[in-house]
Amino acid sequence: MKVRLNRFLSLAGITSRRKAEFLILEGKIKVNGKVVRDLAFKVNPAQDEVEVFGRRVEPQRKRYIALNKPCCYLSALEDKNKKTVKELVRGIPERVFPVGRLDYNTEGLLLLTNDGELANRILHPKYKLPKVYLAVVAGIVRDSTLREMRAGREIEDGFAKPDSLELLRTYRDNRSLLRIVFHEGRKHLVKRYLGNFGHRVLRLKRIAVGPIQLGNLPVGKWRDLSKRELKELFRAVGLSYELRGSD
Repeated sequence: MKVRLNRFLSLAGITSRRKAEFLILEGKIKVNGKVVRDLAFKVNPAQDEVEVFGRRVEPQRKRYIALNKPCCYLSALEDKNKKTVKELVRGIPERVFPVGRLDYNTEGLLLLTNDGELANRILHPKYKLPKVYLAVVAGIVRDSTLREMRAGREIEDGFAKPDSLELLRTYRDNRSLLRIVFHEGRKHLVKRYLGNFGHRVLRLKRIAVGPIQLGNLPVGKWRDLSKRELKELFRAVGLSYELRGSD
């Protein structure tokens, strides 16, 4: 079965469909030794030889992984000075990459995959996929402050408003536990937002991305997403799990 070249590159885990189109237009892709610039060009994965920057593209099995990222790991695959999540998923034959980032000190659910198209949609604000966090903050959050937090506020890079926010508990040592949801993915958004109200984040943990829950996955461990989870995740970003792999 033939598929569009940009889709083939996405399914092979090279990049998203959109970015693949730029590579095609820039003449970076060869099919059977010839440069292809036609965005409508189709390939037969079983017969055609596709090269990106001179390297042959081999179709690979799709992997969709949930990792419980510990504190003090980078959401990256390479770094000379700090530990990265790559160390936590050693042994996986496919080259998976993190979908977005969790800060160095932030814990919790991090998705990894080699499906470029799905990753791109998870991160795209168009699909408003909620990310759920538990935040321990300095100070006791008062009811009046909660109302202000829920209403939204202008911060350094524009207006921000959580999808939902609730106070779960307070502690005797002058701390509060909040559950906060954003569908945006701005850098350090949760920490900056809560800090703007005078409540510094002491600990931050992501417990859900869209329909995918962290659950009781141990810290530093990973698991493959179930078929049910994948169907729900694909549906949430406008894709059909059943049609995956067809053009």
